[in-house]
Amino acid sequence: MSFADLGLSDPLLKAIAERGYDTPSPIQLGAIPDILAGHDLMAAAQTGTGKTAAFTLPLLQRLAEGPRAPARQVRALVVTPTRELAAQVHDSAVHYGAHLPLRAEVVFGGVKINPQIARLKRGCDILVATPGRLLDLHQQGAVAFDALEVLVLDEADRMLDMGFIHDVRRIVALLPTKRQTLMFSATFSTDIRRLAQGYLQQPREVSVAPANATADTVEQWIYPVDKDRKPDLLSHLIRERNWHQVLVFSRTKHGANRLAKRLERDGIVAEPIHGNKSQNARTRALEGFKSGRVQALVATDIAARGLDISGLPQVVNFDLPNVSEDYVHRIGRTGRAGATGHAYSLVCAEEAEYLQGIERLIRRTLPREQVPGYEPTEPLPEPGASSLAARGRGRGPAPTKRGASAGRAQAPGGQT
Repeated sequence: MSFADLGLSDPLLKAIAERGYDTPSPIQLGAIPDILAGHDLMAAAQTGTGKTAAFTLPLLQRLAEGPRAPARQVRALVVTPTRELAAQVHDSAVHYGAHLPLRAEVVFGGVKINPQIARLKRGCDILVATPGRLLDLHQQGAVAFDALEVLVLDEADRMLDMGFIHDVRRIVALLPTKRQTLMFSATFSTDIRRLAQGYLQQPREVSVAPANATADTVEQWIYPVDKDRKPDLLSHLIRERNWHQVLVFSRTKHGANRLAKRLERDGIVAEPIHGNKSQNARTRALEGFKSGRVQALVATDIAARGLDISGLPQVVNFDLPNVSEDYVHRIGRTGRAGATGHAYSLVCAEEAEYLQGIERLIRRTLPREQVPGYEPTEPLPEPGASSLAARGRGRGPAPTKRGASAGRAQAPGGQT
């Protein structure tokens, strides 16, 4: 099936073709017709499935058929958990709406608010926003929602995880009750379904990928190593294997800072990116990484959520996440849109419980590979073995059932 078969307009088809796409992804096939028909929608979709275009394309088409937004008014509101994701969704709306008479704006914290107030005076058809800054702008009278037609809650599961649920409730209370509401989430957890019950009316459901499945296009390895030798091993891998672009995950902000400084001392251009960094610093670091000036980007989970880095060759888990599902999100940064990616995890004995939780979650044993010269003094348990820690209270979450697996069709926004 083509994009034309989905009922998209000629201006949108032209924009899609200009970006080099011709085949919808499963989430787009499932979501676009329901959104065009005006239904509320719950969609379970991971990053890398084309989910951003799945709501951006039909949203643009629906808005193009109506009157432009009045001053300080918004016709469609997209709420996202992070600044990076907000910027990415805004870019999608701009690119796919290039041949339509619509205005899209983006607002988030960490930058001056006055320029955002000025841009909102004319009104906008699509506003992409993070919760806190949106509430600030509304309180100052810079934006109103009387003309709102559509609400999109993107990565709703992450907004719950990050504690934004109270802000989301405050935002929804400001909106007209007569509206179309779209909710995108990596999972249909109990909390997400409870949230949907309060905001969506007889929603259609689309689920296109197992919540806890890792992409077939990502090759994964475990490198056992003592904790204090992890920086040495990472530096060795980057230099010896000539990695020009690697996204490295650290569990903490301070750890990201320390690791970036250590890599710099070894002659590797590295930048940390996390919530304590200003928006300008985060933008500079990301632009440097995309351009190739920065060789290693050291990120925390929250900062990396929504990062759109086309063709990223490898991801390294310097620290394993203590929440198993975050492993899936992390390595989903590579191997996107059918490309092959590589994910390496530096694992010490203290992280054996986390590793076991991850392997239970993804239902596979990850191959171990010993790097000569970095053999750990305390080896990891054999695959399938239970450590004392794992026999305690922390066995990790059980696998969650999801819908049919997504294919690898080329699709617009396939990086998101």
